[in-house]
Amino acid sequence: SVSRAIKPFAEPGRPPDWFSQKHCASQYSELLETTETPKRKRGEKGEVVETVEDVIVRKLTAERVEELKKIIKETQEKYRQLKKDAELIQAGHMDSRLEELCNEIMMWVISLF
Repeated sequence: SVSRAIKPFAEPGRPPDWFSQKHCASQYSELLETTETPKRKRGEKGEVVETVEDVIVRKLTAERVEELKKIIKETQEKYRQLKKDAELIQAGHMDSRLEELCNEIMMWVISLF
């Protein structure tokens, strides 16, 4: 059921069997094997002890946050460049490169979808 639930969030280029139950189970097993088991602490009853699953969630969340920060930074840089190009085009300084710039912009827009 998890594999079906996350399929709509697939990244482009994933193989068709990426979201099969078998593949998801093997990925989860690999995560469990490569994650250090948190050491149990002796303490009072009712104390919340961090589980392996908690460690995995924290690790994957941190990785995804970094990925998103990188994507945002790249998008902002691209925006600044496009804005600068637009200003140069409006000023008439890029007439010789208009077709090339148009193709670049179209490829970038297509890559977003």
